[in-house]
Amino acid sequence: MSVVVDENLVRKLIAAQFPRWAGRAIERWPSGGTVNAMFRLGDDMAVRLPLTKGGAKDVALEQKWLPRIAPRLPTPIPEVLGAGAPADGYPWPWSVYRWLPGENPRPEALGSPVPLAEDLTEFVLAMRRIPAAQAPALAHRGGPLATLDAETRSAIERLRAIPEENVDCDAVLALWDEALRAPVWEKAPVWLHADLMPGNLLVDGDRLSAVIDFGCMGVGDPACDLFPAWNLLPSSGREVFRETLSVDDATWNRARARTLSQALIALPYYRKTNEAMAGNARHVIRAVLDEVR
Repeated sequence: MSVVVDENLVRKLIAAQFPRWAGRAIERWPSGGTVNAMFRLGDDMAVRLPLTKGGAKDVALEQKWLPRIAPRLPTPIPEVLGAGAPADGYPWPWSVYRWLPGENPRPEALGSPVPLAEDLTEFVLAMRRIPAAQAPALAHRGGPLATLDAETRSAIERLRAIPEENVDCDAVLALWDEALRAPVWEKAPVWLHADLMPGNLLVDGDRLSAVIDFGCMGVGDPACDLFPAWNLLPSSGREVFRETLSVDDATWNRARARTLSQALIALPYYRKTNEAMAGNARHVIRAVLDEVR
């Protein structure tokens, strides 16, 4: 099920549930995301509404955990200012957040990637230090690579049938098979953002200014939070990221394969509907293959 979400709906929801904010300007905010609609509310707030039932569960997760983890992190994250309820034909919970300024980083536009890599390292390490007691487990995103095997192989075969994408399917399949033989994570699970895509990062110049969209967060294999090594950072930043995180070979191989898997699945799915997602998928595939060649 999907619903139409526009300024008029947001205006009615705000007026009924948060009348103190009624009358503020409401403007849809352009985003490459596919799960939520985002609106500016005045100058200092944002309204975020799920577009599908699958995205609605993330609302409760953020409302519960963001206030708990925010004091432990060095980087600003979304602050929930209001918890909205279903109404006016809109069927799911939603949230009002404090607005976080910044821009999404673009791999091709990074001026000084090393400071950004250092900031990302600090954030990832701080997430790992959060006590994992009672945290939600991530079976799919934070579990063994084998849980992604069928979907990844299916995506590779879909890409074989799209020659204009020019993906070396034999090379990515060989890399995937090799990664499946890497040792699994057998230590205690750690806290993960679990979706560190460029669209979920905000920068001010060359520095990380905020991390957003924690709808996938939970505990699992730390390899899952190494995505920026390939979806954002060039080789110089990637080396700093790995070194300062002290990533062993097995974890690095799992992380690279997870990032590649996400890209392989995203490219055939989004190539005609979401250029931001498809473009980053192409970037990841190139970055991964360049690293191993």
